Amino acid sequence: MWTPPRLRTREWMFIPFGGGTPLRHKSFSDMNGVRRFICERPQHSCFYSTAYWKKPHELKMADKDWLGADLIFDLDGDHLPGVTDKDFPTMIEVIQEQAWSLWNDFLEPDFGFDEDYLQVTFSGHRGFHLHYRDPKFFHLDSEARRELVSHIRGEGVEVSDLLERSRNPNATGWAKRVASGIDSVVNKLDSIHEGDTKLLRTMTAGLQEMMDREGIKGLRGKASVEKLAELMQAESRRNRVLGGRITALNNHALLFQNLIRADSSVVLGSAGETDEVVTIDTRRQIRWPGSLHGKSGMRVTEFPLSRLDPDSSNSFDCLSEGIALSRDEIVRVEMVVDDAIARFDNRIIDASSGEIIEIHEAGATFLVLKGWARLVK
Repeated sequence: MWTPPRLRTREWMFIPFGGGTPLRHKSFSDMNGVRRFICERPQHSCFYSTAYWKKPHELKMADKDWLGADLIFDLDGDHLPGVTDKDFPTMIEVIQEQAWSLWNDFLEPDFGFDEDYLQVTFSGHRGFHLHYRDPKFFHLDSEARRELVSHIRGEGVEVSDLLERSRNPNATGWAKRVASGIDSVVNKLDSIHEGDTKLLRTMTAGLQEMMDREGIKGLRGKASVEKLAELMQAESRRNRVLGGRITALNNHALLFQNLIRADSSVVLGSAGETDEVVTIDTRRQIRWPGSLHGKSGMRVTEFPLSRLDPDSSNSFDCLSEGIALSRDEIVRVEMVVDDAIARFDNRIIDASSGEIIEIHEAGATFLVLKGWARLVK
């Protein structure tokens, strides 16, 4: 079983069943103490601090004596513009692609992060956690961590200034992403021109989220994106754009540049309790790997970085490998919502409200905890 480093310096938090007050400021000297506590007092959800404390058991934060904190990147599918967790398999597929892009396109090439310090986990519900534990980053304050987030989100990136550099085959960082982003956006615009309304919706939502966050004015609606897709069908204009001459798009050039930024960045939250907050918070609690997520009944599951790659022949499948409860006992549930899609191993659940489904205990637990079904006799 995975063991958090420096266990004695971690603060633990537990959420009891029934919505009671969270139990905070717990500390343990070894993992046996953690297991004993959970066996004696079963909990809805288990968390430990990303921060290291000299005295984690103290009740006042000021008395704990902060020593440092891991870097945590929390990617949740419900924060993706235009994506809904009611199509759970698709949401997980998209957020896994984002998590892989975060490491493969940003953390390793741009910041030189070393895989030896990385731990990857399925969160047990709607996304993935990347825990980075290189001691030289422990003492970064919130502002320094925010700069990492800003770079990943492409805040302040001027695509027009990077076009010349993007044509260099040895381009790195955002210049390299602009080069690949041009091809990516053109291909997506082709699909939209051919009638892919789902892609139009998600692409426009991502664009609007980015522009709203940064206060950018300009074309942003579905009609504008559809018009751009139409303009891209002219072969001479298309070839100029693919060659980096975006001015060929005239008054749609800025829209195209904004689409590149939105397409090439990784979504790290937008508002409220977001993924961005997790990264910049030096006192954060994160779910304990190996525990069950109280809102899904699935296991917070650690797996190798190589399996995060969705194109890998052995890519991690959280909707199979994250199942922890019994697949043997069959129970009956009644769906209470429409248009909710789930998958357990190879079985797809796409039923309407009122339908009775026979499914294993793990699947029934997920559907009931999501509020999508109720148990029936």
